[in-house]
Amino acid sequence: MSYSQSQSGAYALILGEIGGKRRLPIIIGGFEAQAIAIELEKMKPSRPLTHDLFKSFSETFNITFREVVINKFIEGVFHAELVCLDGQKEYRIDARTSDAVALALRFHCPIYTYEKIMATAGIVVEEKKTGAGKAKPMGGEKSKNVYEQYTTSELKELLQKTVEKEEYEKASKIRDEINQRKKEKK
Repeated sequence: MSYSQSQSGAYALILGEIGGKRRLPIIIGGFEAQAIAIELEKMKPSRPLTHDLFKSFSETFNITFREVVINKFIEGVFHAELVCLDGQKEYRIDARTSDAVALALRFHCPIYTYEKIMATAGIVVEEKKTGAGKAKPMGGEKSKNVYEQYTTSELKELLQKTVEKEEYEKASKIRDEINQRKKEKK
């Protein structure tokens, strides 16, 4: 997941094809990105987020998630459904793709799509490398990263403070900077 360069306040969620090179880029809002990032980073907010509440509710009533299916791509918008079980019957529930992904992460269930959607909206991502293995900036853009001046330990402290204050958008940017540094060390 990364900040969208094409849409202000939006993020690009990139889902990868298992055993393949195609990626499915999905533009999502800031709040949805926060919900996904918090689960990916195993952060613990002081109060449950909506997706956490939904998981607790489902578990309380013995509803399990079998899978998420990204089942439609209409006019540039992805649609998804949650495949749930109550112990006797299977249910398919329409959902926004960003919410479905946030729930799939919490329930540890797979995310699927159809070949037709991958053929239509999927892309093959190949990173260009320069010099010491750093990604090459596109379009000669100047860095707008306010966090590059901090040490990694300072960033980790700042990340914890922003999560405690429930400033999740800021936290996701700090997390991205920490992850970028980890990649550069490899």
